[in-house]
Amino acid sequence: MKINPITHSLNATVRVPGSKSLTNRALLIASLANGTTHLTNALFSDDSRYFAKALQTLGFDVQLDEVNHSMTVTGLGGKIPATKAELFIGNAGTAARFLSAFLTLGNGQYILDGEPRMRERPIGDLVEALAQLGCDIQPMQKAEGGMQICPPVKITANGLPGGKTTIAGDISSQFLSALLMVAPYAQNPIEVTLSTDLNSKPYVDMTIAIMKDFGVEIERNEYSRFTIHPSSYLPITSYPIESDASAASYFFAAPAICGGTVKVENISRKSVQGDVAFVDVLKQMGCTVEENDNSILVTRNSSLHGVDVDMRDIPDTAQTLAAVAPFADSPTRIRGIASARVKETDRVSATCTELKRLGVQVEEHEDGMTIYPTFDLRPSTFKPATVQTYNDHRMAMAFSLIGLRFDGVTIENPSCVSKTFPNFFEVLEELRTQGNK
Repeated sequence: MKINPITHSLNATVRVPGSKSLTNRALLIASLANGTTHLTNALFSDDSRYFAKALQTLGFDVQLDEVNHSMTVTGLGGKIPATKAELFIGNAGTAARFLSAFLTLGNGQYILDGEPRMRERPIGDLVEALAQLGCDIQPMQKAEGGMQICPPVKITANGLPGGKTTIAGDISSQFLSALLMVAPYAQNPIEVTLSTDLNSKPYVDMTIAIMKDFGVEIERNEYSRFTIHPSSYLPITSYPIESDASAASYFFAAPAICGGTVKVENISRKSVQGDVAFVDVLKQMGCTVEENDNSILVTRNSSLHGVDVDMRDIPDTAQTLAAVAPFADSPTRIRGIASARVKETDRVSATCTELKRLGVQVEEHEDGMTIYPTFDLRPSTFKPATVQTYNDHRMAMAFSLIGLRFDGVTIENPSCVSKTFPNFFEVLEELRTQGNK
């Protein structure tokens, strides 16, 4: 798909879909509650469909109303109806991690598998943590010579015994979130101790906030130890899902690249989603940010400046910053995103490769990259190219932003955005159709 440049400053208002992170957490917790929960503004994308389909396969009543962006889930108080199931979750990392823990509450045998890339995404730390709690999870492909345990996995379940466990926090915060959400239904209290610093802390804060919304609170010692006692989630008649902050980052970034203003609705700085902090990075670069109760506006009126920023807590917005950075007047150093190498693709390597393809000078580091001023200072260095997406939705969305300024950016496999933002290109087009500022 060729991205056509926008030749005027932006003056647009957009709304992005519901949060993937909130939708999938709410789906899991609602299926554990004893009663019916109605999710509004839920995300309908590949990831959330895989999750909902898995719950249906396990015997849960999950009603999907895509037209009205709603999902209705009837939970069974911690019980899993099916005693045998094979679940396919595509390349949905959230579903893989959350369901691995969730299935230990069942009574039977379950197999969890996904696409070839999912079979390369490590899950060993979660498997080992659950084993310490008395669970039987076995990898179905041999991990040779120090290779990580990855799906497919076979879970032989007879309830979650509980106890004490230790888990690393520097590969994926989803491991910890998975443990926390299912822990109230263990047979005994669960105590989780982190063996490393925790990456993506805001995602764990989000998990704890949603658990509290559904009536369960935990004890914690900062981000080092968490204790969860047996308890039960309460169903919620109507639970609204905020717009996705990661998806919003592309539209916060658009005015930084094109000039003008973009307003994103149904999101605020009060959001439980950590990625909303991406606007602080843009503010450091010279943009103006206006925060309202139910919207955020980003404006660029002057030049952009490079930043040196640790993005370990908001790694899903690192590619967005990488698309903005070439338009700054000084270098940008992105740090702390080594965990991004085990996402849908190796996002550090892929981002550096595709920036170079477009003529950007960039240095790759183990934990990130340094991007040098290119496009505003020396626009002639831009090279028209087809950007490879590596079947990674965030590659497609981030690099589309560069095409808003330069003619010659083509996105390979644009349909990969269906993973989290199926109508991304339609919303991107709204930036053009809403007129000249």
